Amino acid sequence: MRLWSRLVRFGFYLLYNPFAFTYDWVSYTVSMGAWREWVRSSLDYIDPDSLTLELAHGTGNLQLDMAQRGIAAVGYDLSPNMGRIARSKLRSYALPVRLARGKAQQLPFADNAFANIIATFPSEYIAAPDTLRECWRVLQPGGVMVVVPAASFTAGGAARSLLEALYRATGQQSGRTTAQSVVAAHMNEQAQRLFAPHGFEVTITHKPCRRSVAHIILAQKQG
Repeated sequence: MRLWSRLVRFGFYLLYNPFAFTYDWVSYTVSMGAWREWVRSSLDYIDPDSLTLELAHGTGNLQLDMAQRGIAAVGYDLSPNMGRIARSKLRSYALPVRLARGKAQQLPFADNAFANIIATFPSEYIAAPDTLRECWRVLQPGGVMVVVPAASFTAGGAARSLLEALYRATGQQSGRTTAQSVVAAHMNEQAQRLFAPHGFEVTITHKPCRRSVAHIILAQKQG
């Protein structure tokens, strides 16, 4: 089991780094085309007139969406491969490039710099105490951290069953067909344990999407 876990982690490392050029195709395939919609669901819960930080911007699709909507945003990611792809996308549309590289546990931004933070389908970094302390520091009082950690399929037949088996094999929560109330209770328990000790008030919500539902954590900075 430990060997399998290491293999899965190595696979994700390859996807986020040397094979980053395949990320958009892979994410589209494993979501039955809903990935962009799952990611965009985060925008329904931010203040669009205030500065937003996106953690782990990946290939830059959400940066592109925010720029096209006139939302001022900064993207932050550890992978130089993802940075190059995101930068190329933004430049191809003649849009501003506001990207930085580094670890989420060490944010190079001033205190209270952002009204919103977004993290969609984050890896293990999101649960690190240093990450959550840094997010609290750079958020303005009353600001919100929007995390989309998972989604569940609601339709799709045999394709859905195959993808759900894949998600289970790789230890991902996304894709499981589970009663929404059960998902909400589980997410709330985990989110409270992670976010509340760092000064966040947590709410769980769900956004209907194509053949699926995106599950969303809203963590608001108190005081």
